[in-house]
Amino acid sequence: MIYSRITVDPEQMGGVPCIRGLRIPVATIVGLLAEGVSEKKILDDYPDIEPEDIREALHFAAESVREKQVPMPV
Repeated sequence: MIYSRITVDPEQMGGVPCIRGLRIPVATIVGLLAEGVSEKKILDDYPDIEPEDIREALHFAAESVREKQVPMPV
């Protein structure tokens, strides 16, 4: 999948994946969703992002852990 809404710039935010060149990391959005924050609340709190940004952030997060070994606590 090509991510048109996710950018990685070594000169911005330490090179972490962000939403469309904004200083809003993908991890922040995915983390908020994981905590149960609604999409509406996220859009209200981050007026620069759009619903499509949230969906692409989720796709990006899913792909980033697909078929990789993830360390699990024992």
